[in-house]
Amino acid sequence: MELRDKVLIIKGQITNVDFIQKGEPDVSKPLLIAAMQDMGDVGSIVIDFINSNLNTSVFREVQPSYPAYVIDNGGYIDIPEEKWDYRYAKDIIVFGGGSGQPSSTEELNVLCQDVINIAKKYSVRFIYTLGGFHTKNPIEGEPKTFVTTTSKELTEQVKKLGILTTPESSIITGFNGLILGFAKMNGIQGIGLYAELNQPKLPQYRSSKSIIKTLEKMTYRRFGDTSELDTMAKDVESHSHGKRFDPDQSYFD
Repeated sequence: MELRDKVLIIKGQITNVDFIQKGEPDVSKPLLIAAMQDMGDVGSIVIDFINSNLNTSVFREVQPSYPAYVIDNGGYIDIPEEKWDYRYAKDIIVFGGGSGQPSSTEELNVLCQDVINIAKKYSVRFIYTLGGFHTKNPIEGEPKTFVTTTSKELTEQVKKLGILTTPESSIITGFNGLILGFAKMNGIQGIGLYAELNQPKLPQYRSSKSIIKTLEKMTYRRFGDTSELDTMAKDVESHSHGKRFDPDQSYFD
């Protein structure tokens, strides 16, 4: 049985988002990992990797009523079928992945609040989010992952694990930053993991791997064999070799 909720009005503005409950997750005080497509597709790569390797099951869907873009196939267009899933496995809830983000600030706020509502309903212990950290500096070796949290006390605990924290003050935009703000406003501990990348328009599999390894260290659990990400990274790098890179200032998304 499916239950469908629709959010229509937020502060006088019409916003259509469908929330479809498809079942109930069998979880007990789970951790929640939530991220959406961002620069280098890092958010969606990591979420899709976790879902695939943990064999998660869908229990709730989110569908925007109107598309944020169309796909030009070279002479004709298609309308994308956007939706984002809540999925679960043993003591974990995973949200996001796929493609795109909400098309308006209002829809983004609605979505973040829904994640918080789900977190409260199922007694989530921590909310983890993740994404790319675009830097103009050359990346030596494997990309580093930097962490920021919802409190100074939590950051100190993270440092004790030998994990790097974000090096400077900055603005984190989009779902993969804003969800931390919603977590803090609602008294839920939140942690954001952001991996270095130089080319935000290309899929960043090495950055995604760095986040997964850091997430494993922080959660004391395995999410799967990351060797497939190395293979995909080599494929992207072989096709992009020789293309000019125009560095921009550092920022999160």
